Amino acid sequence: MSNSVFRTKQVEQSIEGTEASEHKLSKTLSATDLTVFGVGVIIGTGIFVLTGQVAKENAGPSVAIAFVVAGVVCALAALCYAEFASTVPVAGSAYTFSYTSLGELPAWIIGWDLVLEFALGTAVVAVGWSGYIRSLLDNAGWTLPSVISGREGADGFGFDLLAALLVLVLTVVLVIGMKLSARITTVVVAVKVGVVLLVIVAGAFFIKAENYKPFVPESVPQEAGDGLHAPLIQLIAGFAPANFGVLGIFTAASVVFFAFIGFDVVATAAEETRNPQRDMPRGIMGSLLICTTLYVLVSLVVTGMQHYTRLSVDAPLADAFKATGHPFYAGVISFGAAVGLTTVCMILLLGQTRVFFAMSRDGLLPRFFSHVHPRFKTPYRPTILLGVVIAIVAGFTRLSALAELVNIGTLFAFVVVALSVIILRRTRPDLHRAFRTPLVPALPIVSVLASLWLMLNLPAETWIRFAVWMAIGVVVYFAYSRRRSLLAPGREAEARAARQLD
Repeated sequence: MSNSVFRTKQVEQSIEGTEASEHKLSKTLSATDLTVFGVGVIIGTGIFVLTGQVAKENAGPSVAIAFVVAGVVCALAALCYAEFASTVPVAGSAYTFSYTSLGELPAWIIGWDLVLEFALGTAVVAVGWSGYIRSLLDNAGWTLPSVISGREGADGFGFDLLAALLVLVLTVVLVIGMKLSARITTVVVAVKVGVVLLVIVAGAFFIKAENYKPFVPESVPQEAGDGLHAPLIQLIAGFAPANFGVLGIFTAASVVFFAFIGFDVVATAAEETRNPQRDMPRGIMGSLLICTTLYVLVSLVVTGMQHYTRLSVDAPLADAFKATGHPFYAGVISFGAAVGLTTVCMILLLGQTRVFFAMSRDGLLPRFFSHVHPRFKTPYRPTILLGVVIAIVAGFTRLSALAELVNIGTLFAFVVVALSVIILRRTRPDLHRAFRTPLVPALPIVSVLASLWLMLNLPAETWIRFAVWMAIGVVVYFAYSRRRSLLAPGREAEARAARQLD
């Protein structure tokens, strides 16, 4: 079976591979650090934009229920992540989990997907952050030259200097150490959550009960799309989701689900956690609970301040405050969004480098990238490489092009992790599990079905992009990774001898 593309890596092998000094990450994170990371990456501009946008277009005031539904879907996946992250406390998240249960090729595919997703996500966030900073500078009377203001609307050469500098600065922070990253993230998240709470408390004074009527607006059939822009389920079964009404809540949930993307990044830091068996479940579930609560409160505030039919699409929360005669809070919201995007960018970059590092340590990517810094004990080589590449991408690419982020990859990872829990329970019932996903296999199966349902609601063109990237990944695997894997014939003994020398 050593030649099989479905060869699995034993849990003991995965943990043993983290002990070699030159590949060993420093364990510095606590449950609080993990929770802060989770909150830091989940809460971005979505809380200030997506809440009002979906209320106006899909669900009305019942968008609050849609956030609860999306939170439950994420919680199902989070319970599966928590069991794996505490049982296999190794960098790599879904990649590592699938390697121990589904096999090498499925693990490579999910790792290949996550590297792209986190990379593009980091670039998207950096460009968005740059836009907010330029807006704040413009309000202060400072305007950057167009040549360094980005590609959006540029006539000729244009480079987004602010976006590139942000990525490079965060790259340096991540190279210096996880604890420094955690401290910076803690401060920034405190500011961001403080702004969100200020908005919630201030907005509560301007809520009018009549704006909640009707709380669940009457259902409106959605105009059927066509071509590649239509949801896949519509092309397959002719089913077109409805807006508003009860079905509109689920339509809204499939949209606001993407405001939660990022909590799975917490699992990539399992190897750098002091007590992963206890702290990983707390960090994953704690951050998800906090963010769901904040999303629900913000959605109730924005739909209570202004009737959902009058909400703006671009900046609903800020415009709602302007409509009540309080433009000051609109500036506060822009400041909170800019601050919030800093941590989102940092943690996405962190997750990407950890997946890349784990794949390199297993031999599926060049082993050159699997060495940690002798002083800082961080995977500095992939961090520097990916940081520079993403900085260039963010600087030279238009936001509209970057926005074609393959969100389907996160849902695919959810499916893989849920299936992996079921498989590992059957193949390795002897493993000590500090945290056990309840109601196995029923709960993981429900998680798979919920994730697949949301995937089917994505446009067909998203599925095509996903399939093309996966096809490229399969070619790379058979051309390079399969022969270089430490599980390939002759390589496992070599790896064991190297570990003994350490």
